[in-house]
Amino acid sequence: MSTTRLTTTSYAVLGLLEICQPATPYRLKQAAQVSIFHFWTITHTQLYAECARLAEAGLLAEDREDGGRRRRLYSLTPAGLAALDRWRDSPEADLYELRDPGLLKLFCGADPVALAQTQLARHEQRLAAYEQIAKQDMTDAMRLALEAGTAHEREYVRFWSELRDGKRH
Repeated sequence: MSTTRLTTTSYAVLGLLEICQPATPYRLKQAAQVSIFHFWTITHTQLYAECARLAEAGLLAEDREDGGRRRRLYSLTPAGLAALDRWRDSPEADLYELRDPGLLKLFCGADPVALAQTQLARHEQRLAAYEQIAKQDMTDAMRLALEAGTAHEREYVRFWSELRDGKRH
């Protein structure tokens, strides 16, 4: 069993690889952009570094192309799948850290109505994107995560609409 400390980003990489293995870090980034990036961001450099770290820990198998760009293809090892399963099976999950620049500007005294107009447009756009994603084929687990994100965006649309319309003080 690996003694490597696993982070939430580690589990995100393991989960992405379970879905689209074998994959290069670039392919993982593409998969993340249409899935988990809506609620969990990972930079491209983090993906490369995390894949290498997890491979070194024995949680991923690494296959390197012989010629060309010599891309690295990663896939889950049995130990990687076991680590992912243990994490999934644990009901423990920390609350997320809300880091919203719009709310920070509001707190720091920005004009609420002007800010609300731009924030409302952005949240309406994201809500529309989520509603389009919901039309795609996905697992039940993916759909549940999407439902949570959709509800979150609906609440933001409600909040910023009321602020824009002067219904909140």
